[in-house]
Amino acid sequence: MEPVAPPRPELVLIRHAPVADPGRLHGRTDVAAALDDTAVAQLKDQLTSITLVISSPARRCRQTAEALFGPCEQDARLWEQDFGTHDGMALDALPDIGVLDSATLAAHRSPGGESFDDLCARVSPALIEHGRHAAAHGPVALVVHSGVIRAALGFVTGNGPGGLAFEVAHLSVTRLRCGPDGPLSVIEVNRT
Repeated sequence: MEPVAPPRPELVLIRHAPVADPGRLHGRTDVAAALDDTAVAQLKDQLTSITLVISSPARRCRQTAEALFGPCEQDARLWEQDFGTHDGMALDALPDIGVLDSATLAAHRSPGGESFDDLCARVSPALIEHGRHAAAHGPVALVVHSGVIRAALGFVTGNGPGGLAFEVAHLSVTRLRCGPDGPLSVIEVNRT
């Protein structure tokens, strides 16, 4: 009898499918996903040995998670950044804030919204909790938003604002290795 390999201790971060209403800033605006059955099937074939699936409560994330895994838990800490009065606006109608360095951009807050720094502070406890579960039980899939994935990359690299430098495609996979204290290193980013 061959020894059984221990479960992979990792968070598998999956960005939701494209939205049905593109061209707008969708943070807390709850829009549907435009699911492509072929793309979902291809991704589903690559996701094995997942022990737990957690989704943002956003409809686009829930729909993506259910298409990939079936019904799953939700974690409100995994919502996308709240863009306040700019949420739902057409991208070409957003005010121009100019060129900002990463720290200034991470601290920028739309009126009535939260900054990327705020998002990172909200998401970090969830990453630690779900990362600890992954370290103990095997891969945990989080079906989330690009901002949450960027926050996770900033968390692991120790440079929160640096997370803004990463591109995150729809239905892409980012994997983080986890230890007893949560996520600790990057395995891969933005695999499509």
